[in-house]
Amino acid sequence: MTKLETPIAVRRESFEQALPVVQSGEAPKLVDAIPEEQLEVLIIGAGPAGLAAGIAAKRAGADVCIVDERQLPGGQYFKQLAVDCTDLAPADRQHSEGTRLIDEARCLGVPIRSSVEIWGVFSPNELIGTERGTVRRFNPQRLVVATGAYERGVPIPGWTLPGVMTTGAAQTLWRSYRRLPGQKVLLAGHGPLNLQVASELAFGGAEIAAVIELAPMEVATAVKALPRMLAAAPGLVRDGARYRARLRGVTMIYGSVVTRILKTTSKLIAHVGRYPRLPGSREEIYDADAICLGYGFQPSNEILRALGAAQMFDERRNQFTTVVDDVGRTSVESVFAVGDCTGLVGARAALSQGTVVGAAVAQSLGHRRGVDGAAFAHASRDLARHRRFQKALWELYAAPHLTLELADSDTVICRCEEVTLNRILAALSDGQPSIGDLKRATRAGMGSCQGRYCGPLLARTLAERQGRVLDESIMFAPRMPVKPVAIADIARSITDA
Repeated sequence: MTKLETPIAVRRESFEQALPVVQSGEAPKLVDAIPEEQLEVLIIGAGPAGLAAGIAAKRAGADVCIVDERQLPGGQYFKQLAVDCTDLAPADRQHSEGTRLIDEARCLGVPIRSSVEIWGVFSPNELIGTERGTVRRFNPQRLVVATGAYERGVPIPGWTLPGVMTTGAAQTLWRSYRRLPGQKVLLAGHGPLNLQVASELAFGGAEIAAVIELAPMEVATAVKALPRMLAAAPGLVRDGARYRARLRGVTMIYGSVVTRILKTTSKLIAHVGRYPRLPGSREEIYDADAICLGYGFQPSNEILRALGAAQMFDERRNQFTTVVDDVGRTSVESVFAVGDCTGLVGARAALSQGTVVGAAVAQSLGHRRGVDGAAFAHASRDLARHRRFQKALWELYAAPHLTLELADSDTVICRCEEVTLNRILAALSDGQPSIGDLKRATRAGMGSCQGRYCGPLLARTLAERQGRVLDESIMFAPRMPVKPVAIADIARSITDA
């Protein structure tokens, strides 16, 4: 989470290069030596779901604190402008809506503490994090996890080349900094986010080389899905129509993927073909300055898994989701979960779900008088309506779930440790390894992302090859720290900063 304030140089670190010696100058200390912050409600995540939950809980009378690892609240959907760049393009409706939500929380007296990374989860009532270099210890009566989601990786030859990034990364560059990833951009993957980001980049002056969508988007499916989407959330359908209108004249290719990416001295070259692949089928070639790959999201449920919250595999969405009841209670006492970390629901549903969960959390603490029954009922109806929209949307975008189908033997699967498919397959052929055995044999999952990207790919591949059911036991085990943390930060002196 590095704020881009000045130009920076990015380089690849050599594995042979010796790591610098880092000394904090402080003696190690026990966790018990860190003062506790006694809280009624701690919400992890300041996106739509976390903000809405905080507002609802505070209105009901609960004492609420929201923490977020980013430097600015709002999450991915309500991402705020990080620098003064309104001369390039002013804040749009989405920015403004996020600002109003953040201001509402603060006006109610809800503290929103940014740059707080929770990395230690010892129990629902004991969490450790680092806030701007200072170690913090939180002791909440109720914990609400609203950590959102992260982008799903689909390895293809060339996906680690400079200039290739996720669609979300390109959106962050534009929405936070008003910078384009390149003058000529190609977007490919699965889901409506690619359409939105292509529209935003085009508005910012980028030339969109093409938008490649895995879903076939068949007319018969659209005829069934669109009326239901329109009935459930007409505003979202209008947004989609506006994005599409802004891309009038841009090449849109459905039922296809980028099969590989090559680099010349000045351009990236994308090979685009139909999927599923047909023998002898012809591929189209496009050049671009930047290629954005977006294949949807995985719930960021590491904290919930570390706490032992029950998980289930959603075959339709190809993801593990945290089991919650109608008001966000997990299987762990005093722990609630809300938003995309429980299974992808979209920002609008997350807002409604946050209101429901926030009110329920306050009620569980005995704050009943301040609960707005009308607002609770309205949010519940909105949540049901947006779930109907999401169901129809993903019927429209129905497509195969890709894992390693587009990779060749030399394609890097674990980017952190640079583990190729060839090494993964060699380890898989050695008996019936568990995912832990695979990790130890190849180092896949041992890098900075802690297996967030390669883990789901390896779990699905392992299950398919061994004929196993894809349940939580086949995933990498959750471990502390749940986010990478500097040893110097852990040993740093405790101040009142």
